[in-house]
Amino acid sequence: NGAKVPEHLSPHRRIVDPRERTRKLPVRVQSLLAQSQIVGDHLQEVKDGSKTVEEAIHLNVNKQGSGIGSSAHIGAGALSRNVKSAPMTLTEILAFLNSFVKKLTASNVKNKHATFHGIWSAYHDLVAKHLYPWDQEYLRRMPPRRQDGSIYLSVVSFRDEFCVETLKDAFNKAKNPDNLFIGLVQQNCEDEKCRRGSNMGPDPDCYNLFCSSHMGKKYCNNGQIRLLRMKEAESLGPYMARYFASKLWMGEQWYMQIDSHMGFLQNWDVLSIQMLERAPSEKPVISHLPPPYTSNLQERISVAAPRLCGAVFATSDIEGQIVRLEGSFNYDRAKLDTPRFAPFVAAGYLIAHSDMLRDVPFDPFLPYLFLGEEILLSARLWTSGYDIFSPTISLVGHRYERNQQPKFWEAIHMAFTNGVHNPLQMLVLNRIKQQLGYPESARDMIKPKTLLTAVEQYSMGHNRSLEEYLKIVGLNVSLKEVTYTAWCETGQPPPGFEKHNHLYNS
Repeated sequence: NGAKVPEHLSPHRRIVDPRERTRKLPVRVQSLLAQSQIVGDHLQEVKDGSKTVEEAIHLNVNKQGSGIGSSAHIGAGALSRNVKSAPMTLTEILAFLNSFVKKLTASNVKNKHATFHGIWSAYHDLVAKHLYPWDQEYLRRMPPRRQDGSIYLSVVSFRDEFCVETLKDAFNKAKNPDNLFIGLVQQNCEDEKCRRGSNMGPDPDCYNLFCSSHMGKKYCNNGQIRLLRMKEAESLGPYMARYFASKLWMGEQWYMQIDSHMGFLQNWDVLSIQMLERAPSEKPVISHLPPPYTSNLQERISVAAPRLCGAVFATSDIEGQIVRLEGSFNYDRAKLDTPRFAPFVAAGYLIAHSDMLRDVPFDPFLPYLFLGEEILLSARLWTSGYDIFSPTISLVGHRYERNQQPKFWEAIHMAFTNGVHNPLQMLVLNRIKQQLGYPESARDMIKPKTLLTAVEQYSMGHNRSLEEYLKIVGLNVSLKEVTYTAWCETGQPPPGFEKHNHLYNS
């Protein structure tokens, strides 16, 4: 858009990537890695918890007389680093993801009547053998971040009739639609027996409807919509859908993720970038719980956006006392041009410097979840040096009332057995709770140990401590207590960020 990019947001700043390795591997180990056989004969030991995936890799390598150090992110990418260094093409990425989804389908059929422990075990083994090593290679070969004002919009749709309107509105309301690229993960029921409330038949095909429309045809022909199709029964929940969508990023300058039932303010794209550039941070993330879709966003442009400040420990028996985020509120009388700090991100709307995908990659070992992703992502971002802000104005609206729409856990019940989702989610939540420091999910308490496979690769950052983050946002995971901290509600910077106070004295 011609705006000058501040130095601290320049793509030319050096990215120090701890995953970079330089040692060559023996031919036999390269062959194993090329076939994704990174754990070799040690899968059972990984499942028992006596060895990590990384330790199994080291054992395979050391058998060949070559030592690999203990730093993070070791896997199939070791081969690719020596043979392939260029970023993966979209064709390569989609070919692998489609292949993995086919393997997932076959595994689900085989384990149709498994217990929730059996379902997790089958998923874990499939990911450890195929998706995890590929993911490590992908992370090593990620493309450089562009400096062209481009925005990558991650959209995940589960049987959503409003998806096509979301895509149309995103392009219609963008000031620079040619700089907008969408990664769409479409999870649909595709046969005549599909039921949506009282309606029968295939779900609306968001991609085909958009690309066949007068305004959508141009963008699809330009390659601005990247699609991963999944069937309803293949759904792994919203978090894993966002994982898949994140892999369709092709180096765009900014990363944004939304739900598939949203509306946009006019010129939302340039306004988003302006907010990111005005935030007093080298690594800003803008997020909140948007106002309802029925709100007139244009009329609210002079009003300060609501801010997401509250959190509670869930009390339901099926939620495992995970931290849940409460609604956004309009705390501010005056609208400022500088975004105000906030403690949490909402998964259904955030926009950030796209290095987020490199620094805080999505975890492929978190399937079947509807809870926990937001507090985990908030903590991982903050400990990785990212600062969270609320938007100065509301740029998107969200359809919150969708009571008659299909839910992904119903698909889990159809794929396996009725009622299996809740205990399955409770089991997988332990991976999140362990990372957040819940004492009941401490490493020595968790069973099965496969819940901790490669957890260090997708956990907290090393820029700031988890303990400091939890104190700043007022969460005590040991006592399950929330302390009122006041800084978010009053619109002031959090403790330790007082140097920015002058920006918010209105």
